[in-house]
Amino acid sequence: MTSTDFMRQLAGYGLTTATILYRMPDHQSVLQTYIWQNYDLAPRFPALHDFLAFWKRELEGPLHSVTVAHSRLIRPAEIVNVNGVLTLH
Repeated sequence: MTSTDFMRQLAGYGLTTATILYRMPDHQSVLQTYIWQNYDLAPRFPALHDFLAFWKRELEGPLHSVTVAHSRLIRPAEIVNVNGVLTLH
């Protein structure tokens, strides 16, 4: 069986990591870090936007900043033609 993560990668999804800084609800001067990681579509990042909407709607810690890193794990292979023969004895 083919994994759903692999099928998503074939559909163009890439691994997205978001570093979320948020303020503590009771101590607004204290910043906490939350790392979110999932497969998402760049450059619109619908899964990340859904998660951030959930955060704003359901959690008390107000967001300070979000830093996003994205990598497509499946890429076209690089093929290089080589003209020549190398013989090893």
